[in-house]
Amino acid sequence: MRENNRGLALFTGLVYVFLLGPLVIIAVSSFEPGSILKFPPSGFSWRWYANIFDVEMFMSTFRTSMAVSLLGNLFALLLGVPAAYALSRYSFRGKEMLNAVFISPVLIPGIVLGFAMLKYLIVAYHLPIYTALLIGHTVIMLPFIIRVIASSLANFDFSVEEAALSLGASRLHTFFKVVLPNIRSGIIAAVLIAFLESFNNVDISVFMTGPGVSTLPIQLLTYVENYFDPTIAAISVLLMIITSILMFLIERLMGLSYFTKR
Repeated sequence: MRENNRGLALFTGLVYVFLLGPLVIIAVSSFEPGSILKFPPSGFSWRWYANIFDVEMFMSTFRTSMAVSLLGNLFALLLGVPAAYALSRYSFRGKEMLNAVFISPVLIPGIVLGFAMLKYLIVAYHLPIYTALLIGHTVIMLPFIIRVIASSLANFDFSVEEAALSLGASRLHTFFKVVLPNIRSGIIAAVLIAFLESFNNVDISVFMTGPGVSTLPIQLLTYVENYFDPTIAAISVLLMIITSILMFLIERLMGLSYFTKR
């Protein structure tokens, strides 16, 4: 039994090395003082972290990514919260099909979905690039909003809502005063997860961007094609830190068990 435990511990350690090793290499390489990305670095310098804020294309695309992620999140919430409530609260014909439609952006390969949006939103309907990009990100955030909020509603006792209705409250007033406050943590977690999915998205954004409109991940790909300095590693470290902080907040709000119940 002890040998089996040692073997399992060794295997687990190898898995962690495989997963975290590249991240450690990127983090260490970001402090290279020279103009060529290499590992191990020849010294220690914050030069390339400062360079991030000196390159205008990084700052402008960062603002675009933030705007698209936040606005798309708002639209996804306006659509996703009522959809999650209806799917959790009521039984009706076509419920399973409707749920499959809402979840389909996760199941369809991102390249296929991005090409379809390019063909119809931009080529066929001639929508502005920024508008098409916003629609695309709203679509990919919607399944995460619905899934997480539906998981939160699964633990909500709807008899509390019925009690409020029986006391004379309107259904709309009950929804905003009783239901939403009880699933507040689920809504916040859904917003954070959807934000991460949108902000780091590449496969949809690469089809939805164009002249004058680009997101930070697409700009990083363009930068790598022309430069090989540690700036990309420095940005990657900052993005890893932001992602870790958001995932910590999600875990504190809901816990991982919420995402394995349904």
